[in-house]
Amino acid sequence: MDQKPGNTSEMGLQFFGRMSASISHEIKNVLAIINENAGLLEDFSLMAERGMPIDPGRLKTMAEKVKLQISRADGIIKNMNRLAHSIDETITTVDLDQTIELFMALTDSFTVMRGVKVDLQLPGSPLTIPTAPFFLMNLLWLCLDFSMSASGDEKRVELVVEETENSVLIRFRRLAGLSEALLETFPSEREKNLLDVLEADLTVEHGREEIALRLLKNML
Repeated sequence: MDQKPGNTSEMGLQFFGRMSASISHEIKNVLAIINENAGLLEDFSLMAERGMPIDPGRLKTMAEKVKLQISRADGIIKNMNRLAHSIDETITTVDLDQTIELFMALTDSFTVMRGVKVDLQLPGSPLTIPTAPFFLMNLLWLCLDFSMSASGDEKRVELVVEETENSVLIRFRRLAGLSEALLETFPSEREKNLLDVLEADLTVEHGREEIALRLLKNML
């Protein structure tokens, strides 16, 4: 592989930093909800000390809310852990479905914030490929970020994974706002450098309103 350590390291840090900031924000939201329920529980305790009746149903509801947020936090931290471990080995064989589902979970807050609906279509059968999972998710993020900008007024992107004989295609479709002006900035050196690392190629189909990332099933 023709890796460029300086560039990929810098991009990797930027990607990891952005995802970590989003994750920490989600965890703070979870803690805020738990803290709110802790405050209500404290109020109920004061009411009980004064001999006021406590509704058991409200206590049960609070407990369920706290348990729900703990489960939510557990999922967020598991995703962060998977992201951190994705750099353990530069090249490894991955379940592509699981990698893309992790990527979708990590970027969900960004798509919601920008008001873009992403429709994921995975192949019907499990698909494993050798790749650099951290850099793949980095490249997928750059493609998704661009696709959201090119989604037009519809604010909808289709992310479709297709298997061919020797490769896997990851298509970002329904880019109704894809314009010549946008194509002047994409793919940039950032995307090209990651494509080199992944031994992949990227095509932009203006007429079909899509960009397509091709990954080889057998990296050289």
